[in-house]
Parts: sequence; structure tokens; C-alpha cells
Amino acid sequence: MEAKPTSLTPIRATKRIHSLDIMRGIVLFGILLMNINGFGLAGAYGDPTVSGGATGWNLYTWIGTNMFFEGTMRALFSLLFGVGMFILLSRLEQKGAGIKAADIYFRRLLWLLIFGLIHGYLLLWTGEILYDYALMGFLVFSFRNLKAKTLLLSALLLFSIGTVWNYFEYKQNMEMLEQVELANEYKATGKPLTSEMEEATASWAEIEKSRSPETVMETTQNMRKDYFSVVAFLAPKNMETDTSWFYRYDVWDILSMMLLGIALFKWNILSAGKSYQFYGLAVLVCYAIGLSVNYYEVKSIIAGNFSFQAISKAGITYDLGRLFVAMGHVGLIMIFCKLPVLKWLQNSLSAVGKMALTNYVMHSVICMFIFTGVGFGLFGAFQRYELLFIVFGIWIFQLIVSPIWLRYFYFGPLEWVWRNLSYKKNHVLRRKAAEPAIVPESPIG
Repeated sequence: MEAKPTSLTPIRATKRIHSLDIMRGIVLFGILLMNINGFGLAGAYGDPTVSGGATGWNLYTWIGTNMFFEGTMRALFSLLFGVGMFILLSRLEQKGAGIKAADIYFRRLLWLLIFGLIHGYLLLWTGEILYDYALMGFLVFSFRNLKAKTLLLSALLLFSIGTVWNYFEYKQNMEMLEQVELANEYKATGKPLTSEMEEATASWAEIEKSRSPETVMETTQNMRKDYFSVVAFLAPKNMETDTSWFYRYDVWDILSMMLLGIALFKWNILSAGKSYQFYGLAVLVCYAIGLSVNYYEVKSIIAGNFSFQAISKAGITYDLGRLFVAMGHVGLIMIFCKLPVLKWLQNSLSAVGKMALTNYVMHSVICMFIFTGVGFGLFGAFQRYELLFIVFGIWIFQLIVSPIWLRYFYFGPLEWVWRNLSYKKNHVLRRKAAEPAIVPESPIG
């Protein structure tokens, strides 16, 4: 007979894994460091020549973020999500929740999916990731009880498939350019174009258009319009990411890191339970491999003058570089968590991590008012390096506000809403004086 479930109540602060909260706060800030380019510039996320500047401090900013943060912050955010969902299920099952554990788990993901749609379409962020996490979270459920080694092998398999796909996509792009070159020769001699040439020419025209000054100007003007105009302008982009990205990127990019995260957690690596020597060696080895790959990519792209060919070729080794740099980040963050100094910073970052969902969405709300016509309409007004000052300002604000909020409330506001919807129960939000903090089992925050 199944054991009678105990009360499914929030966990006490003393039972939280401090290192995960700190890591979540750090990664959340790193996510903003990359996303700010999408918030404030047109088409400049990976190519600084499109907008934002590609010389001087703008070039240094691009090099720094691509060496250390491109893809790695998303990887670690995915890793943490997988760990969070695993912990949620484990603790519910330990409490004897039975089938109710699955009910809560999937209801939680369904609401996260809805939050993601709202975040993307109504809060104007086409780089929305919550929707994708919800979809991949449905798959994680079936993997949670696998051995750590099996999870690692599964993650590496998914990484490999994604890398092979990147390689064939690069080959396809090069074949397209060859057809374009042939088409130009045919046009010069008056020969009729083949269907392959016409298709390649049309595809290349779309790529060139997306990188053109005219498209940058059009995007900038549309982003500075009123709220409903921006919603309508971004809706097709949100539709594209919510459909094709599922099979093109999510499984190989996101699910792989979720499985890897669960494996690392089972090995007690993410709870800062290993020695300084273990983490130090991980930092040295992983950075040596990852940064070497990233340096090769950055150098090749710059040498190729940020051409489509150079950027496309760098995609072949993209996952290899970001995986090892991300693992180097894990080692460095765990060392930071173990240090007996800077406790005030650790606690502030931990508070940011406990409210990760609220703080993540807050990034979009703040940037919506800064960059779109909803507020100041400053989209396209800043150079790439100047956007960093906005990032630093948001970091400082959240480092101050998050601990203050959790001093008086059990949850972040969105975490509270999410928990109520997941458990179908109204949880108390405001803390009583001198009462130990109760914080959410949230995989986001």
C-alpha cells in the first residue's frame, strides 16, 4: 500500500542548497549580459558589424562576451533548470506524494509554458527561454532516475547530434554560396538559371537583407513605436522561435544541459561538496579546452571580417567551446561558494537566485521601458559597450532589492504566483517577524 503523503509545504531556507542559489544568481546576471544586445540593438547579437559598433571598445566587448559568456550562460541556466526540476520531484516523492508529484510537476511546466508565451509576446522579448524550458522539462521527467553516468552519456550524445547538424548546416550554407556564385556567372553570360541557383539566390538575398542598414533602420523604427505596434511587429519572430527552434536547437542545446546538470548534481559537484583541488583542476582543464576553441572561433571570425562564411564555420565548434567554458564556470563558481570571504556578496547573489523567475522577467520589463516606444524608445541609441552600463545598473539594483524583498516575504512575486498555480493552493506571502524564511523549491528561482 502506498504511504500516505505528508503535507506538501514549502521547504525551509536551511534545506536549500546555497551553492545552487548563488550559481543561479550569477548565471542570471550573465544571461542579461548577453540578452542586452537583443533588447537594445537590431540584429547585433552575434554580429557587431550589423549594429552597435565593431571597433574599439565595441569590438573588445564583443570579444570578451563571446569568449566567456556566449552560449555558456544559457547552458548553465538550462543545467540549473534540470537540477531544479529533479530536486522538486525527489523531495515530493520523499514526502510520499505519489502520483501527486507528477501532477504538480507537469502543472508547473504547463504554467511555465504559459508564462513563456506571455513573456515573449506581451513583454516583447523574442529571446524568451521559459517556453523552451517547459517543453524540454516534459522530457526530463523520464530521464530523472537514470544513473549519473547514463545521463552524462545521453547529454554527450545530444551534444554530438547538435554538432553534426551544425556541420551539415555549414556545408549547406557553403553550397548555397557556390550556387550564388555560379548564378552570377550565368547572369553575366546570359544563361538561364537552374532551380537550385534561383533558390540559393533567393536565400542569400534574405540573409543579406537581414544584415542590411535598411533592415536595421526599419527594426529600430518599429521598436520605437507604441506598445501594440511593437507586439504586432515582434509576433512573427516569436512564432518562428516557438516552432522551429524546438527541433533545431532545444533538444541538442537545452535538454542536453538539463541531463548533464542532473548528472553533476548526483555526483555532488553542484553542491560545492568537492575539494578546492577538484574544482581548481576542473577550471584549469575546462578553460584550457573551451577558451582555446572560443579563441580560435573569435580569431577566425575577425580574420574573415565578420563574413557570413566565417560566422557559419565557427558554428561547427560552437558547442564544444561553450560546453567546456561552461564547466569551467561551474568550477569557478563552486570555489567562490566555498570561500569563507565575501559572504555579503554570496548572500546577495543567493537572494537574486531565489527570485530568479521574477528577476529574469524584470529584465524584460525594465528593458521594454528603456528601449521600446512603451517608455523612452532608446532602441538602437547605444553602442555595444554602452549597453554594459545598463546591465551593471540592473545588477546593482537586483543585488540590493532581492535580499530586502526576501527579508519580508517568503517568495518572489512571480515565484509565489507560480507556486499557487502549481499546487492549486494559496500560500502565505508575507513573512512574520523573526520567523525562519521559507523559500520555493522552484527550478527557476
